[in-house]
Amino acid sequence: MVRITRMKAENTMSQQGWLSQLPAAFRSEVLRRSVLMRFSPGQTVFRLGDPIGGIYGLVHGILTINTAPPTATPRLIHLGVPGAWTGEGCFMTRQPRRGEMRAITDTWMMHLPLDAMDQMVAREPELLRYFGFISIYGCDVLIRVIHDLQKPGVDRRIASILHRLTWVGAVSIPLTQTELGLMANVSRKQVNAALKRFAAAGWIANTYRSIMINDAEGLRRFASEED
Repeated sequence: MVRITRMKAENTMSQQGWLSQLPAAFRSEVLRRSVLMRFSPGQTVFRLGDPIGGIYGLVHGILTINTAPPTATPRLIHLGVPGAWTGEGCFMTRQPRRGEMRAITDTWMMHLPLDAMDQMVAREPELLRYFGFISIYGCDVLIRVIHDLQKPGVDRRIASILHRLTWVGAVSIPLTQTELGLMANVSRKQVNAALKRFAAAGWIANTYRSIMINDAEGLRRFASEED
């Protein structure tokens, strides 16, 4: 089990992602009011439709981000990136959770409760805009997700998604071929064939439940080429 100290967690969240772009006083208050939490592999942070709550920031580990329309089953669309925060939808709308997060590895997160967010904005309404930035960063990720899925060639689509997954900061991506196929909207057979070609090119090394990225830039270049 990985141990993350409070000091290390605060340093990580201060230097990466949403909080790193905001004034020091706001950053300090968010971290002071946040709770450091550990999630075991397979444990759910929150589910689609769960009651309203605060925001979560990923400090260490890998987790899945799954979502779907309210009447559908959530599907894997992305992996969490250290320094990124999410869950602001409840704060902005007072409606239940719109997505689901589940830990794949031993995972540590900072959690800022909803009542703490309310207290901060009641005291200083300008802070509402800072919390709203989380949605903008989330939209940037969704734009990339859509961009990847619009690649017409199966191999280029899979390569683009693998390149995006390097955002998690890990060399080894703990996904099965079935899960990668779900993200790319292709069959497991198509994923298997593509990974063999990528391995032959030296871009990856494939194992049963993980994909080792050896050359992220090679994947990016291939994904960016025209068919």
